[in-house]
Amino acid sequence: MMISSFYKKYSRQLIWGVFCTLPILTFLAELLPSNNDIETWLPKDSDVRIVYDRFKSEFGAEEVVLVAVQQGLDQPQLIEATASRIETLPTVRQCWTPGRLKKILNEFQVEKEEINHRLNGLLINSEKNVAGIVVLLSDAGIKNRAGTVEGIRAKLDYSQLTGKEVQLAGAPVVIAELDRLGSQKSNKKFFIITLLISLGLLYYSFREWKKTLATLGLTVWAINLTTALIYLGGGEMNFILGALSVMVMVFTLAISIHVHHYVSSCIDEADPITAALKIAWKPCFLATLTTTIGLFSLTVSQIGPVVQFGYAASIGTFVSLITGLGLTPAVLTLWPIDPKMVHAGASRWDFKRCANWLIDHSGRVSLATIVLVLVTGVGLFSLRTKIDPLDFLPAEGRVIQDVRAVQENLTELDSIEVIVDFGEEEIPFIQKIDRVRKLEKTIQQHPAVRHTMSLGSFFPNEFPESPFETARLLSHAQSAHGENDFVSDGERLWRISARISSGADLPQDMIYDQLTAMIDDPDVILTGVAPLLRRAQNQIFIGFWESFSMAFLIITVVMIVSLRSIKAGLVAMVPNLTPICIVFGILGWYQIPIDIGIMMTASIALGIAVDGTFHFLVRYQSQYRLTKNSAQSSRDSLLMTGEPIFTAAVITGAGMLALTLSNFVPTARFGYMMTSLLGAALVGDLILLPCLLALRPQNSEESESTDHNDSDRQQQGRHPVAPHFLKQDHLGTKGQSEKAVA
Repeated sequence: MMISSFYKKYSRQLIWGVFCTLPILTFLAELLPSNNDIETWLPKDSDVRIVYDRFKSEFGAEEVVLVAVQQGLDQPQLIEATASRIETLPTVRQCWTPGRLKKILNEFQVEKEEINHRLNGLLINSEKNVAGIVVLLSDAGIKNRAGTVEGIRAKLDYSQLTGKEVQLAGAPVVIAELDRLGSQKSNKKFFIITLLISLGLLYYSFREWKKTLATLGLTVWAINLTTALIYLGGGEMNFILGALSVMVMVFTLAISIHVHHYVSSCIDEADPITAALKIAWKPCFLATLTTTIGLFSLTVSQIGPVVQFGYAASIGTFVSLITGLGLTPAVLTLWPIDPKMVHAGASRWDFKRCANWLIDHSGRVSLATIVLVLVTGVGLFSLRTKIDPLDFLPAEGRVIQDVRAVQENLTELDSIEVIVDFGEEEIPFIQKIDRVRKLEKTIQQHPAVRHTMSLGSFFPNEFPESPFETARLLSHAQSAHGENDFVSDGERLWRISARISSGADLPQDMIYDQLTAMIDDPDVILTGVAPLLRRAQNQIFIGFWESFSMAFLIITVVMIVSLRSIKAGLVAMVPNLTPICIVFGILGWYQIPIDIGIMMTASIALGIAVDGTFHFLVRYQSQYRLTKNSAQSSRDSLLMTGEPIFTAAVITGAGMLALTLSNFVPTARFGYMMTSLLGAALVGDLILLPCLLALRPQNSEESESTDHNDSDRQQQGRHPVAPHFLKQDHLGTKGQSEKAVA
């Protein structure tokens, strides 16, 4: 009664507190910054990250925006004027144009044909109808990529370079687009559609607008509270963390629906809310605990955004528990459930008919479901990974089309950076040039290398015999390009930038390995974004199995302890593998690669499946202690918990289908994956688990106890703990369940 008295006294204050704090939490949530840098995909202490960070410190971040202008070679004055305007931006360090590079190479007495050869595939194309402007970003530009790209577009508009005649490409453009598409603002419209779908389905379930709006309002509050806590904790938004709002919505709605259903089931009790919370707290708490374990297991990954999601999602699960279990009773106190509506809708013959059929055919259903899980699960061994930021962009979007056009008509954007370390030994400058050029020739032998560039690219093939002329050439190179572009640390470190063809049949990680083998020099190190992606791709697959295996083992232990039975705990974990085996197995069968977004859904799916499993098992244990009849207990538990499990999955699954409308690929994939996993989780929780438990052997002592209990219940005319919709139903199905057990 203390619980009920608390809510009767403070429910209005609790709901007003939620209403008043929602604008503050929403404001804080909107302040969460975005960061989709590729470097964050690997930890700072990884070997490839250390090498890449050293490269950036010595030669600069080398983040460039490439502007390709159709027929630009016919308008050299326009190209030069545009480059000069772009250089006025405080976020831009320098611009290279075909005219500027030609002028420098002419000063070094490079032959005209050689000049065109060196610029071809970099700033001009072989057809000589496209001119490129390479825009090098300053440190301020790297910190504000979106603003830099916007500023460049403004300068192009001023030069009347608009439409299809000009394309922008480069890492800053891609990252800025990822930040825009993956931002909360961009995905808000799809999330609003998700909420509207959930609102309609909730009303269909509750049949009362005030209660429906209040329940959905609690869900929105939980989402903003989670995001605000991440902001206050110094976190950042990325395109993976963008799925957090949907995850919190799923968990909060699931708990709220379960609490609502438990209160409806206890409507004939003297204190329905207290009675319902006594039933609900254990499965909700255990499900939250195990779900948190599953999500926290993501932190073992070496992929930065996945680790961040693991921490953030763990916070979100507890926020969902506090909101769903702690505040839903306040809603039901202010707007109580009408007993007349409950009794009027008590007979759900379709659901009962399905439950009876499943239990009566539990052997065949279990066998068929297990075969389905095993067959699809074989596909897990064929899973493969792929990670490419361009895959996250919409195929019809302007950015991806510009990137493809630049790669096809001008130059490549992907590069492998080669660092040559000459050490402390005094080596003549010309000898260094010769060695770098020999390395360039070796690198150019690889069929995937389209273009190379180094400091040697600015010198003639044959140096003047006069030392004075050689010194003059070096002085010109340093004044024109700056020491940190291709030479660093007092000429100890030299850089070769190799552009990799996007049309190469080999993946970049294999190209990287082959170039390393071709060079075979301990003083030469390969780095760049390609090795980062290579390592991240490997870590995706390793992290997928590590995080899932850890979560599965820990959850199994929790399940065994909570059920106080090793055998029961192991059996209960079988249905929790169902969504993983079915959905991810199908991905393996169809050779659909796993990316960062898809990988993280495995741990979320495990948490979703465990939630339904605990609600079912807690009721099953209670029923089995009374009946000692496994089939009857499974049938009753399915009728008690099956409807809220099914309702929660349908509402959230249908709502998440709205995410598939997004043109941001990770968001759309998340919608497809989560909807599929929710459906597969229903197969495990409402089909496989009840049927397996219905097959549980029954000894003679339990059988005698069952007959005695049945006789007592027939005299009483009701089930001791059954909710209202079972009080008239269980006697009619007892004979069927005993027959099924026999």
